[in-house]
Amino acid sequence: MADTSEEQKFSLREVLDSFRACLSENKEIFIEDYIAGWRGLVRFLNSLGSVFSFITKDAVAKIQIMGNHLKSENREHYVTFQSMVKYELENEQVEFHKRGNLYESGCRTILRLHRGLQWLQLFLDRLRTSTEDSKTSVMCSEAYNESLAKYHPWIIRKAAGVAFCALPGRPTFFEVMNVGTPEQVVAMLGEAVPLIAEVYNITEELYAQHNMLDLP
Repeated sequence: MADTSEEQKFSLREVLDSFRACLSENKEIFIEDYIAGWRGLVRFLNSLGSVFSFITKDAVAKIQIMGNHLKSENREHYVTFQSMVKYELENEQVEFHKRGNLYESGCRTILRLHRGLQWLQLFLDRLRTSTEDSKTSVMCSEAYNESLAKYHPWIIRKAAGVAFCALPGRPTFFEVMNVGTPEQVVAMLGEAVPLIAEVYNITEELYAQHNMLDLP
């Protein structure tokens, strides 16, 4: 059996490879590789302690839901975001208005991960362009306020602001990426951030086309 600590060890290279693999030649997004990329991002956040638990707990739940879709009898419709959207819309599985217990559609589930991905993209880009004395708490808060904050109630926004103040410094973030020197980390982030941004933008456009950016 593999060593648990090794299984849980974050690797920026693996995340980069997963998001690269999730894009097809015609810019469709493969769900399985997208979820693999998110599993890596969760390991990254968890490696920094419990600071991000308010985000990772929800992300893990959404990853599990998508894993169930990938193993279901309808799994052939959950190959790409595009095939999933087509299937769920045609079968009226997307709830555009809140009605009691919401069905955990793939579209709704991916939307939650999509919103979190924007925050991570903005934060990682700030890390990439930061200097040694840059404050990670400020970078993380700015990225959060530009993305996820608008979807969270006040109590979570307040807790997030307090949690970000406890973030370790830039060297710790670079160390847990397991890439090498700070220069090597910056170089790999220079590859990863635009790729994550492209996946985000394709998803954003797909959801906008079908008026699904505000699913309850």
